[in-house]
Amino acid sequence: MVEVRYLRSEETADLATPGEYVDAVREGYRQRGEGAPAEPRTTLGSDDPPGMLTGYTAVLPETGVMGGYMYSAGFESEDAHFVLPLFDAASGEPLAILDGARMNPAKTGAVGAVGVDALARTDATRLGLLGSGTQARGQLLATATVRDLTQVSVYSPTPENRAAFATEMNSRLDAHVEAVDSAADAVTGADIVVTATTAVEPVFDSDHLAPGTHVTVMGQYHPERHEVDAEAVARSTYVADLDGRLDQDAGAYLHALETGAIEPGHVHAELGAVVAGTAPGRTDPDELTMLDSGGTAIETVAAAKLLYDRAVATGRGRSLDLSPASEAFPGGESRE
Repeated sequence: MVEVRYLRSEETADLATPGEYVDAVREGYRQRGEGAPAEPRTTLGSDDPPGMLTGYTAVLPETGVMGGYMYSAGFESEDAHFVLPLFDAASGEPLAILDGARMNPAKTGAVGAVGVDALARTDATRLGLLGSGTQARGQLLATATVRDLTQVSVYSPTPENRAAFATEMNSRLDAHVEAVDSAADAVTGADIVVTATTAVEPVFDSDHLAPGTHVTVMGQYHPERHEVDAEAVARSTYVADLDGRLDQDAGAYLHALETGAIEPGHVHAELGAVVAGTAPGRTDPDELTMLDSGGTAIETVAAAKLLYDRAVATGRGRSLDLSPASEAFPGGESRE
Protein backbone atom coordinates (compact mmCIF):
# COMPACT_ATOMS: atom_id res chain seq x y z
CA MET A 1 0.00 0.00 0.00
CA VAL A 2 1.05 3.57 -0.66
CA GLU A 3 -0.07 6.30 1.75
CA VAL A 4 -1.56 9.29 -0.06
CA ARG A 5 -2.62 12.61 1.50
CA TYR A 6 -6.11 13.80 0.58
CA LEU A 7 -6.72 17.54 0.87
CA ARG A 8 -10.19 19.03 0.83
CA SER A 9 -10.63 22.39 -0.86
CA GLU A 10 -11.20 24.33 2.36
CA GLU A 11 -8.03 22.84 3.87
CA THR A 12 -5.93 24.54 1.20
CA ALA A 13 -7.52 27.99 1.43
CA ASP A 14 -4.95 29.64 3.71
CA LEU A 15 -1.90 27.51 3.10
CA ALA A 16 -0.16 30.01 0.79
CA THR A 17 -0.22 33.72 0.02
CA PRO A 18 -0.57 35.15 -3.50
CA GLY A 19 3.14 35.96 -3.54
CA GLU A 20 4.06 32.41 -2.56
CA TYR A 21 1.92 31.05 -5.39
CA VAL A 22 3.72 33.40 -7.77
CA ASP A 23 7.14 32.21 -6.60
CA ALA A 24 6.19 28.55 -6.99
CA VAL A 25 4.64 29.06 -10.41
CA ARG A 26 7.61 31.12 -11.64
CA GLU A 27 9.90 28.27 -10.65
CA GLY A 28 7.67 25.81 -12.52
CA TYR A 29 7.85 27.88 -15.70
CA ARG A 30 11.61 28.24 -15.35
CA GLN A 31 11.85 24.46 -15.39
CA ARG A 32 9.58 24.33 -18.43
CA GLY A 33 11.87 26.83 -20.14
CA GLU A 34 14.76 24.48 -19.50
CA GLY A 35 12.99 21.45 -20.95
CA ALA A 36 10.49 20.13 -18.39
CA PRO A 37 7.73 18.24 -20.23
CA ALA A 38 4.16 19.52 -20.32
CA GLU A 39 1.18 18.78 -22.54
CA PRO A 40 -1.76 21.03 -23.39
CA ARG A 41 -5.27 20.11 -22.35
CA THR A 42 -7.23 17.30 -23.87
CA THR A 43 -10.94 17.98 -23.89
CA LEU A 44 -13.78 15.57 -24.56
CA GLY A 45 -17.05 17.36 -25.23
CA SER A 46 -20.65 16.32 -24.83
CA ASP A 47 -23.72 17.90 -26.43
CA ASP A 48 -26.37 15.99 -24.51
CA PRO A 49 -26.03 16.80 -21.71
CA PRO A 50 -23.72 19.71 -22.61
CA GLY A 51 -20.35 19.60 -20.86
CA MET A 52 -16.67 18.83 -21.17
CA LEU A 53 -14.15 16.51 -19.53
CA THR A 54 -10.65 17.99 -19.51
CA GLY A 55 -7.20 16.94 -18.39
CA TYR A 56 -3.60 18.13 -18.69
CA THR A 57 -0.26 17.02 -17.26
CA ALA A 58 3.28 18.21 -16.55
CA VAL A 59 6.49 17.01 -14.92
CA LEU A 60 8.63 19.38 -12.84
CA PRO A 61 11.84 17.38 -12.30
CA GLU A 62 13.61 19.82 -10.00
CA THR A 63 10.53 20.29 -7.85
CA GLY A 64 10.30 16.51 -7.80
CA VAL A 65 6.66 16.11 -8.77
CA MET A 66 4.36 15.44 -11.69
CA GLY A 67 0.61 15.41 -12.18
CA GLY A 68 -2.13 17.72 -13.37
CA TYR A 69 -5.80 18.50 -13.45
CA MET A 70 -8.73 16.32 -14.38
CA TYR A 71 -11.97 18.29 -14.33
CA SER A 72 -15.50 18.27 -15.63
CA ALA A 73 -17.67 21.27 -16.38
CA GLY A 74 -21.32 21.49 -17.30
CA PHE A 75 -23.25 18.27 -17.75
CA GLU A 76 -26.37 17.80 -15.63
CA SER A 77 -24.80 19.34 -12.51
CA GLU A 78 -24.12 22.58 -14.44
CA ASP A 79 -21.04 23.00 -12.27
CA ALA A 80 -17.29 22.34 -12.39
CA HIS A 81 -15.36 19.73 -10.42
CA PHE A 82 -11.54 19.68 -10.15
CA VAL A 83 -9.43 16.69 -9.08
CA LEU A 84 -5.65 17.01 -8.87
CA PRO A 85 -3.42 13.94 -8.45
CA LEU A 86 0.20 14.63 -7.50
CA PHE A 87 2.97 12.05 -7.98
CA ASP A 88 6.60 11.78 -6.94
CA ALA A 89 8.64 12.38 -10.11
CA ALA A 90 11.41 9.96 -9.07
CA SER A 91 9.51 6.98 -7.69
CA GLY A 92 6.27 7.48 -9.59
CA GLU A 93 4.33 6.91 -6.38
CA PRO A 94 1.27 9.06 -5.68
CA LEU A 95 1.78 11.72 -3.03
CA ALA A 96 -1.56 13.48 -2.80
CA ILE A 97 -5.01 13.97 -4.21
CA LEU A 98 -6.26 17.52 -3.96
CA ASP A 99 -9.69 18.98 -4.42
CA GLY A 100 -8.39 21.55 -6.85
CA ALA A 101 -11.27 24.02 -7.02
CA ARG A 102 -10.18 26.47 -4.30
CA MET A 103 -6.63 26.81 -5.59
CA ASN A 104 -7.66 27.48 -9.20
CA PRO A 105 -7.92 31.30 -9.13
CA ALA A 106 -4.72 31.57 -7.08
CA LYS A 107 -2.58 29.44 -9.37
CA THR A 108 -4.09 31.00 -12.51
CA GLY A 109 -3.54 34.48 -11.12
CA ALA A 110 0.04 33.53 -10.38
CA VAL A 111 0.69 32.76 -14.06
CA GLY A 112 -0.60 36.19 -15.00
CA ALA A 113 1.69 37.77 -12.42
CA VAL A 114 4.69 35.80 -13.67
CA GLY A 115 3.90 37.13 -17.14
CA VAL A 116 3.60 40.69 -15.84
CA ASP A 117 6.91 40.37 -14.03
CA ALA A 118 8.63 39.01 -17.13
CA LEU A 119 7.04 41.28 -19.77
CA ALA A 120 5.56 44.47 -18.31
CA ARG A 121 7.61 47.62 -17.83
CA THR A 122 9.28 47.75 -14.45
CA ASP A 123 7.65 51.14 -13.78
CA ALA A 124 4.12 49.89 -14.54
CA THR A 125 1.71 51.11 -11.85
CA ARG A 126 -1.72 51.39 -13.51
CA LEU A 127 -3.79 48.30 -14.19
CA GLY A 128 -6.96 47.99 -16.26
CA LEU A 129 -8.99 44.91 -15.33
CA LEU A 130 -11.80 43.46 -17.43
CA GLY A 131 -13.88 41.17 -15.25
CA SER A 132 -14.87 41.22 -11.59
CA GLY A 133 -15.30 37.56 -10.72
CA THR A 134 -13.19 35.00 -8.90
CA GLN A 135 -10.55 34.81 -11.62
CA ALA A 136 -10.24 38.61 -11.76
CA ARG A 137 -9.66 38.59 -8.01
CA GLY A 138 -6.88 36.03 -8.35
CA GLN A 139 -5.23 37.99 -11.15
CA LEU A 140 -5.25 41.27 -9.25
CA LEU A 141 -4.01 39.90 -5.94
CA ALA A 142 -1.13 38.12 -7.66
CA THR A 143 -0.19 41.03 -9.92
CA ALA A 144 -0.02 43.34 -6.91
CA THR A 145 2.88 41.21 -5.60
CA VAL A 146 5.11 41.88 -8.63
CA ARG A 147 4.39 45.55 -9.38
CA ASP A 148 3.75 48.54 -7.11
CA LEU A 149 0.25 49.25 -8.34
CA THR A 150 -1.18 52.67 -7.55
CA GLN A 151 -4.35 52.67 -9.69
CA VAL A 152 -6.66 49.83 -10.71
CA SER A 153 -9.67 50.46 -12.95
CA VAL A 154 -12.10 47.56 -13.14
CA TYR A 155 -14.96 47.08 -15.58
CA SER A 156 -17.52 44.33 -15.89
CA PRO A 157 -21.02 44.54 -17.39
CA THR A 158 -22.93 44.47 -14.10
CA PRO A 159 -22.46 47.73 -12.12
CA GLU A 160 -23.16 46.10 -8.76
CA ASN A 161 -20.53 43.42 -9.33
CA ARG A 162 -17.74 45.80 -10.32
CA ALA A 163 -18.59 48.16 -7.46
CA ALA A 164 -18.50 45.31 -4.92
CA PHE A 165 -15.20 44.10 -6.37
CA ALA A 166 -13.67 47.57 -6.05
CA THR A 167 -14.84 47.87 -2.45
CA GLU A 168 -13.36 44.50 -1.52
CA MET A 169 -10.03 45.10 -3.26
CA ASN A 170 -9.65 48.57 -1.76
CA SER A 171 -9.74 46.90 1.63
CA ARG A 172 -7.01 44.44 0.64
CA LEU A 173 -4.58 46.46 -1.49
CA ASP A 174 -2.64 49.69 -1.17
CA ALA A 175 -3.63 50.66 -4.71
CA HIS A 176 -6.74 52.74 -5.37
CA VAL A 177 -9.28 50.43 -7.01
CA GLU A 178 -12.20 52.04 -8.80
CA ALA A 179 -15.13 50.67 -10.77
CA VAL A 180 -15.45 52.38 -14.17
CA ASP A 181 -18.32 52.60 -16.61
CA SER A 182 -16.76 51.10 -19.73
CA ALA A 183 -14.00 48.87 -21.00
CA ALA A 184 -12.46 51.90 -22.69
CA ASP A 185 -12.24 53.64 -19.32
CA ALA A 186 -10.47 50.64 -17.84
CA VAL A 187 -7.95 50.23 -20.65
CA THR A 188 -7.12 53.83 -21.54
CA GLY A 189 -3.94 54.94 -19.80
CA ALA A 190 -3.25 51.52 -18.28
CA ASP A 191 0.28 50.13 -18.15
CA ILE A 192 -1.08 46.61 -17.66
CA VAL A 193 -4.37 45.23 -18.97
CA VAL A 194 -5.80 41.92 -17.75
CA THR A 195 -8.85 40.19 -19.21
CA ALA A 196 -10.55 37.68 -16.91
CA THR A 197 -13.87 37.04 -18.63
CA THR A 198 -15.94 34.35 -20.29
CA ALA A 199 -16.46 36.48 -23.40
CA VAL A 200 -16.40 35.00 -26.89
CA GLU A 201 -15.72 38.37 -28.56
CA PRO A 202 -13.14 41.11 -27.83
CA VAL A 203 -13.91 42.96 -24.61
CA PHE A 204 -12.05 46.16 -25.56
CA ASP A 205 -10.83 48.01 -28.64
CA SER A 206 -7.09 47.62 -29.12
CA ASP A 207 -6.91 51.23 -30.32
CA HIS A 208 -7.17 52.19 -26.65
CA LEU A 209 -3.91 50.43 -25.78
CA ALA A 210 -1.07 52.87 -25.18
CA PRO A 211 2.47 52.10 -26.39
CA GLY A 212 4.32 50.00 -23.84
CA THR A 213 1.25 48.26 -22.43
CA HIS A 214 1.38 44.65 -21.30
CA VAL A 215 -1.77 42.57 -21.80
CA THR A 216 -2.61 39.29 -20.09
CA VAL A 217 -5.51 37.34 -21.59
CA MET A 218 -6.68 34.32 -19.62
CA GLY A 219 -10.28 33.63 -20.66
CA GLN A 220 -9.69 32.30 -24.17
CA TYR A 221 -8.94 28.62 -23.79
CA HIS A 222 -11.31 27.66 -26.62
CA PRO A 223 -10.81 28.14 -30.37
CA GLU A 224 -13.97 30.21 -30.60
CA ARG A 225 -13.14 32.57 -27.72
CA HIS A 226 -11.02 35.66 -28.18
CA GLU A 227 -11.07 38.39 -25.55
CA VAL A 228 -8.80 40.61 -27.67
CA ASP A 229 -9.07 41.58 -31.31
CA ALA A 230 -6.78 40.42 -34.10
CA GLU A 231 -5.05 43.79 -34.27
CA ALA A 232 -3.90 43.51 -30.66
CA VAL A 233 -2.36 40.11 -31.38
CA ALA A 234 -0.68 41.41 -34.54
CA ARG A 235 0.80 44.44 -32.77
CA SER A 236 2.10 42.49 -29.81
CA THR A 237 5.12 40.49 -28.82
CA TYR A 238 2.94 37.44 -28.29
CA VAL A 239 3.97 34.97 -25.58
CA ALA A 240 2.13 31.71 -24.94
CA ASP A 241 2.00 29.78 -21.68
CA LEU A 242 2.48 26.61 -23.78
CA ASP A 243 3.12 26.44 -27.52
CA GLY A 244 1.05 23.27 -27.83
CA ARG A 245 -2.08 25.33 -27.18
CA LEU A 246 -1.60 27.66 -30.14
CA ASP A 247 -3.17 25.51 -32.83
CA GLN A 248 -5.59 23.90 -30.41
CA ASP A 249 -7.42 26.34 -28.17
CA ALA A 250 -5.65 29.73 -28.17
CA GLY A 251 -8.70 31.58 -29.46
CA ALA A 252 -7.18 35.02 -30.07
CA TYR A 253 -4.19 33.58 -31.90
CA LEU A 254 -6.39 31.35 -34.06
CA HIS A 255 -8.76 34.22 -34.86
CA ALA A 256 -5.85 36.45 -35.86
CA LEU A 257 -4.57 33.71 -38.16
CA GLU A 258 -7.99 33.18 -39.74
CA THR A 259 -8.42 36.88 -40.46
CA GLY A 260 -4.93 37.20 -41.94
CA ALA A 261 -3.77 39.64 -39.27
CA ILE A 262 -0.78 37.42 -38.49
CA GLU A 263 1.22 34.69 -40.17
CA PRO A 264 1.84 31.25 -38.63
CA GLY A 265 4.67 31.44 -36.12
CA HIS A 266 3.79 34.92 -34.90
CA VAL A 267 4.35 33.73 -31.32
CA HIS A 268 7.52 35.15 -29.79
CA ALA A 269 8.24 32.43 -27.21
CA GLU A 270 6.78 30.35 -24.44
CA LEU A 271 6.55 32.01 -21.06
CA GLY A 272 8.96 29.46 -19.64
CA ALA A 273 11.64 30.42 -22.13
CA VAL A 274 11.35 34.08 -21.11
CA VAL A 275 11.45 33.21 -17.40
CA ALA A 276 14.45 30.92 -17.91
CA GLY A 277 16.26 33.58 -19.94
CA THR A 278 16.51 31.47 -23.10
CA ALA A 279 14.30 33.97 -24.94
CA PRO A 280 14.19 37.74 -24.43
CA GLY A 281 11.23 39.42 -22.79
CA ARG A 282 10.50 43.11 -23.30
CA THR A 283 13.22 44.86 -25.29
CA ASP A 284 11.64 48.31 -25.75
CA PRO A 285 9.63 50.55 -23.39
CA ASP A 286 7.08 51.20 -26.17
CA GLU A 287 6.65 47.54 -27.05
CA LEU A 288 3.18 45.98 -26.71
CA THR A 289 3.52 42.61 -25.00
CA MET A 290 0.86 39.95 -24.55
CA LEU A 291 0.65 36.75 -22.51
CA ASP A 292 -1.87 34.14 -23.59
CA SER A 293 -2.53 32.29 -20.35
CA GLY A 294 -5.15 29.69 -21.13
CA GLY A 295 -4.11 27.23 -18.45
CA THR A 296 -1.50 24.46 -18.19
CA ALA A 297 -0.44 21.81 -15.75
CA ILE A 298 2.81 23.69 -15.14
CA GLU A 299 1.23 26.10 -12.69
CA THR A 300 -1.15 23.42 -11.46
CA VAL A 301 1.59 21.02 -10.42
CA ALA A 302 3.80 23.78 -9.02
CA ALA A 303 0.96 25.09 -6.86
CA ALA A 304 -0.09 21.61 -5.78
CA LYS A 305 3.42 20.84 -4.50
CA LEU A 306 3.44 24.11 -2.55
CA LEU A 307 0.13 23.20 -0.90
CA TYR A 308 1.16 19.60 -0.30
CA ASP A 309 4.34 20.65 1.49
CA ARG A 310 2.43 23.12 3.66
CA ALA A 311 -0.21 20.51 4.45
CA VAL A 312 2.42 18.00 5.54
CA ALA A 313 4.11 20.64 7.71
CA THR A 314 0.84 21.63 9.40
CA GLY A 315 -0.71 18.17 9.60
CA ARG A 316 -3.66 18.92 7.35
CA GLY A 317 -5.51 16.39 5.29
CA ARG A 318 -6.11 12.72 5.85
CA SER A 319 -4.41 9.60 4.62
CA LEU A 320 -5.72 7.28 1.95
CA ASP A 321 -4.22 3.95 0.96
CA LEU A 322 -3.69 3.18 -2.71
CA SER A 323 -2.47 -0.16 -3.98
CA PRO A 324 0.37 -0.32 -6.49
CA ALA A 325 -0.20 -2.57 -9.46
CA SER A 326 2.29 -5.10 -8.08
CA GLU A 327 -0.11 -5.69 -5.18
CA ALA A 328 -3.46 -5.18 -6.87
CA PHE A 329 -3.01 -7.14 -10.10
CA PRO A 330 -3.86 -10.87 -9.95
CA GLY A 331 -0.73 -12.85 -9.32
CA GLY A 332 1.20 -9.71 -8.41
CA GLU A 333 1.98 -8.89 -12.02
CA SER A 334 2.37 -5.16 -12.78
CA ARG A 335 2.77 -5.59 -16.54
CA GLU A 336 -0.10 -4.80 -18.93
